[in-house]
Amino acid sequence: MPRPDQKAPSGPFPWIGLIALSAAVFLSVTSEMLPTGLLPEMSTSLGVSQADVGLLVSWFAFTVVITSTPLALLTKRMPRHGLIVMVLVVFALSNVLTAFAPDYTFVVVSRVIGGLAHGLFWGVVGAYSAHLVPKDQIARAVSITIAGGTLAFVFGVPLGTFAGHLLGWRMSFIVLAGLMLVGAVVIWRFLPRVEHYTAKRTEAVTTATGTITMVKLPRDPTIGPVALVCVITALTMIGHYTFYTYIAPFLSDTLAVGSDAVAPLLFAYGIAGAAGLFISGAVFSKRPQLGLVLGLAVTAVSVSVLAVSTQTLPVAIAAFLVWGLAFGSFPPLLQTRLLHTASVRIRDTASAVYTTAFNIGIGLGAFVGAFLLDRVGLGTVPFVYVGIILVALVLVLASDLVIRRRRA
Repeated sequence: MPRPDQKAPSGPFPWIGLIALSAAVFLSVTSEMLPTGLLPEMSTSLGVSQADVGLLVSWFAFTVVITSTPLALLTKRMPRHGLIVMVLVVFALSNVLTAFAPDYTFVVVSRVIGGLAHGLFWGVVGAYSAHLVPKDQIARAVSITIAGGTLAFVFGVPLGTFAGHLLGWRMSFIVLAGLMLVGAVVIWRFLPRVEHYTAKRTEAVTTATGTITMVKLPRDPTIGPVALVCVITALTMIGHYTFYTYIAPFLSDTLAVGSDAVAPLLFAYGIAGAAGLFISGAVFSKRPQLGLVLGLAVTAVSVSVLAVSTQTLPVAIAAFLVWGLAFGSFPPLLQTRLLHTASVRIRDTASAVYTTAFNIGIGLGAFVGAFLLDRVGLGTVPFVYVGIILVALVLVLASDLVIRRRRA
C-alpha cells in the first residue's frame, strides 16, 4: 500500500484518463442542475409550483451536505475506480426514476438518490486526479477534471433544456440516464486504476488471553489546514451565490438590459468562466495560492465596479464578464489548494469535506441573498458579496503566513 509520502506515478501525463474523468463530472453537474432549465414543463406536468420544482436542486444539495462525508468514510477501503463506475450507474437509475415519476414526491425521492451518488462521486473524483499525477502537476490535472463542471453549465444544462423543450422533460432525463451508462463504460475502460492510502500503523498488545494487534493512527497534522481551506471555500461560495442566484433580475431590472439579452449575457459569463478555468491551469499550476489571491481580489474589484456602474451599461457588462473570468478560476484553485494541503492519508476524506463545504456555501448563499432581497433590496447584495470575498481573501493571506512560519 502507498505510504503517506509516496509519490504519484511519474509516467506520461494521463490525458485520456483525465478527459474521461472530466466527462463524468460533466454528466454529474448536468444531472444536478437540469431541473433549473425545465421548471415550467416539470411544474405543469407534476401539478406543483415552479418554486417547488426549484427546490429539487435544494433537496439534491442538502443530501450531498448530509451524506458526502459519512459515505466517504464508509467506502474508504473500496477501490476508487469501481466506486466511480458504480456511482454513475446510480446516477442513471436516479434519472430513470425521475423520468418515470408519477408525482412530485417520487421525483424528490429520485433526486435524493441522485444526491447520495453526487456526494460520494465528488468525494472520490476530487482526489482522484491527485493520485494520477505528481504533486507539481496536480493543478493541471484538477483544471482538466473540473472543466467538465464548467462545460456542464455552458453546454450541458442548455442542451438538456433544449431537449426537454423539444421532446418533453421526461425524455431529457432518459437521455441523460443513457449517457450516464455510457460514461460508466468509458470510465471503466479508459480511467487508470489507482491505489489510495489505506495503510495503518499497528502495535501489539498483550492481554490475559493472548496478544492482539490494535490499530494506532496518529492525528494527521494537515487536518487543521484542510479545515481552513474548507472554510475559505464555504465563504467564497456563500458570497458568490448570495449575488449570482439573483443575477437575472439584477441584469434585467437594475442594469435594465432587455429580457432577450439575459440568456446571452449568462452564456458569455459561462464562456468567461471557462477561460478563467483554462488560465488557472495554464498560468497558476505551480503557484495556486497566488492564483487564488488574484482571483479573489479581481472578483472583489469587478463586482464593486458592476455595482456602482449600473448607469453605464458597457462598463457594467465588462465588469460582469471579468467577474466570470475570475470566478471560473476558483473551483480548480480551491481544489488544488486542498490537495496540496491534505496528506495522502486523508485526501479522499478531505475531498468529501470540501464537497460538503462547497454545497453548504451554495445553500447558505442563496438563503442570504433571499434574505437581503426582501430586507434591503437587490442593490445592496453585490456589496455584501464583496465583503464576504474580502474576508475569504484575508483568510487565504493569513493561512499562507502561518504555513511559511511553520516551514521556517
